[in-house]
Amino acid sequence: MKNSVRTQLSAMMFLEFFIWGSWFVTMGIYLPNTLNSSDPEIGLAYSTQSWGAIFAPFVIGLIADRYFNAERILGVLHLLGAILMYLLYTTDDFSFFFPYLLAYMIMYMSTLALVNSVSFNQMKDPAKEFSFVRVFGTLGWIASGLLISYFGWDSQEGIADGILRNTFLMSSISSLILGIFSFTLPKTPPRADRSKKITLSEILGLEALALLKDRNFLIFFLASVLICIPLAFYYQHAGQFLGEVGLSNPAGKMTIGQISEILFMLLLPFFFKRFGFKKTILIAMFAWALRYSLFAYGNSGALTYLLLIGIALHGICYDFFFVSGQIYTDSKAGPTYKSAAQGLITLATYGIGMLMGFWFAGRITNAYLLVDKGHDWQSIWYYPAAFAVLVLLLFALLFKNEKIAYKS
Repeated sequence: MKNSVRTQLSAMMFLEFFIWGSWFVTMGIYLPNTLNSSDPEIGLAYSTQSWGAIFAPFVIGLIADRYFNAERILGVLHLLGAILMYLLYTTDDFSFFFPYLLAYMIMYMSTLALVNSVSFNQMKDPAKEFSFVRVFGTLGWIASGLLISYFGWDSQEGIADGILRNTFLMSSISSLILGIFSFTLPKTPPRADRSKKITLSEILGLEALALLKDRNFLIFFLASVLICIPLAFYYQHAGQFLGEVGLSNPAGKMTIGQISEILFMLLLPFFFKRFGFKKTILIAMFAWALRYSLFAYGNSGALTYLLLIGIALHGICYDFFFVSGQIYTDSKAGPTYKSAAQGLITLATYGIGMLMGFWFAGRITNAYLLVDKGHDWQSIWYYPAAFAVLVLLLFALLFKNEKIAYKS
């Protein structure tokens, strides 16, 4: 791959995740403080990610894979996304905010597959080349969080003055830039045969359901769904929680999680080879339970360092579970169902698991709403911590050790 193409793809990845990081983390702070949204409404807003993950395969399978170049679809979706982000920036009513966000996330979750498609199409050896491009996505997310805190939009004054809404404007502008830039990317023509009829099972990856006959894969599949329920608490309420307990610049602080993601991505091959798949997954589940326990006990002034440790565990939580799970799924699927199997796991985690998690998180958080505004966060974080422990124990007892070939 030419250096010029690598630079283009890296810039694409940087902008793709800069856009997402610009608003996703702080939306949990923005909604209750600016739009006076309830906890169930916050859960509804975050559930748009899951609905986007569910509907994205239809956009990719029915349009991008069959009729138009991936880079052109990417450009159009981000240009439309820029308009929707601007509407989110201007609206003061959740009844308008939610449908705008739902439409946006259906398009945005589709672009996640498109940037991968554009990248892979230019690589001779994706196994070696992709990680060096994808890391710029993580850097983009970090940059957006640091900028929000640098401008003070997530400060107590910024939240009170309502200027936290500028995060949506920043996302709109960057989406406009990526939308235009996408038309300069290397051509990625559709590969699917238009004359061949495409089925619903192919779009959703349901062909891979046959893998569930394997007991170990079934246990892993169910664990993937269940572990995303406590994970949704973090995505939905971590920013709101950090703001309520008085941690300064929460958006900037939460980028510690992405920095650790880079670190543990590099350490993953060692853990995978040294401890195997099962123990690596169990380490991730334990890290989730530990994170929520640290959040429960770190909400007092003298113990706020526990919050930073909890955020830093994100690398272990995400890399050791999701990336290991992708490797395991790839090894179990074989050449016939590789794409279908990955699609099935994505549907299970970001779709079904997260959707249930966002619903539960909204209801549980609302149940611990305090009279003087704010929440009893210590009680709230017990729920995801206990649930993560339960999933850990079930996986440890039911999943039988299995050797997985892994080439770093």
